[in-house]
Amino acid sequence: MSELAQRLAAAGFVAPDEEAAELIAAARGDDDQLEELVARRLTGEPLAWITGTVSFCGLTIGVSPGVYVPRWHSEALAEYAAAALPPGGVGIDVCTGSGAIAAVLGARRPEARVVATDIDPNAVRCAGSNGVEAYAGDLFAPAPQELRGRVDVVTGVVPYVPTAELTYLQRDTFTFEGTLGYHGGEDGLEVFSECAREARRWLKPDGTIGLEVGRGQEATAAELFEQLGYTRTTVIRDDEGNVRGISARSVG
Repeated sequence: MSELAQRLAAAGFVAPDEEAAELIAAARGDDDQLEELVARRLTGEPLAWITGTVSFCGLTIGVSPGVYVPRWHSEALAEYAAAALPPGGVGIDVCTGSGAIAAVLGARRPEARVVATDIDPNAVRCAGSNGVEAYAGDLFAPAPQELRGRVDVVTGVVPYVPTAELTYLQRDTFTFEGTLGYHGGEDGLEVFSECAREARRWLKPDGTIGLEVGRGQEATAAELFEQLGYTRTTVIRDDEGNVRGISARSVG
C-alpha cells in the first residue's frame, strides 16, 4: 500500500488503493495539485467531485460539484431498464442527477430517444455535458409533452430514505450533498408514489417503470404499484441478490 493509500485508510476510507490511484491520475503529475486534491478528500468531499468523473456501467460519467454522485448499486436498475427499452423506443429518467442512467440507456439503445429531468438546474447542466437531453423541473413536469403516452421505459433513482433514517447516513453526506437526493418523506416512498402516479400518463400500454428502493421497501412499493393499476411487479436485484429497485408494467 502506497503512502497516500495509507493516509486515506487511516482516515477511514474503505477503498484507499483505488482512491489513491484516481487522485494521482487527476493530479497529472503535479505534486502540489495532488496535495490539494487529497486535502479535499480528507474533508469527506465526494471523490467524483474532486476527480470530475465516476465509472458507471462501464461508462465514464462527468460529475460536477454539487451534483448527486451515481452509486454502483444503481447499476442493476440501469441495466434492467436498458434491457426493457426497445430499439427506437422512448425512455424518461427522472431525478437524473448527472444523467448516469439516461446515459446508459442511450449507450445501450442508441436508436432510442432518451430524455431526463431533474429539479436541480446544476444537475441538468451536468447531464447535458454527458450528452443527455435533459430538462429542469420536478419529475415529469418539464418533459416534452409530445411524449405523453408514448414512453416505453420510465426510470428514476428517486429519494427513498425515510425521515427517521436520515441520521444513519454517512457523516459527510449532508455536509456536501444535502438531503434533496435522499429524503423520501416519512415512509421513504413519498416521491416514489408521486412518480408512479404521474408515470401512468406518460407510459404507453405495457410500458415499464423501474424505480430504485431501499432494502425492506420492496413489498410496500409493490403494493403501491398494484394500487395504481400496474401489473407484473418485479423486484430488481444485483448479482448478489440484494434489492436495488422495483419495476412494473402499465396497462392500456
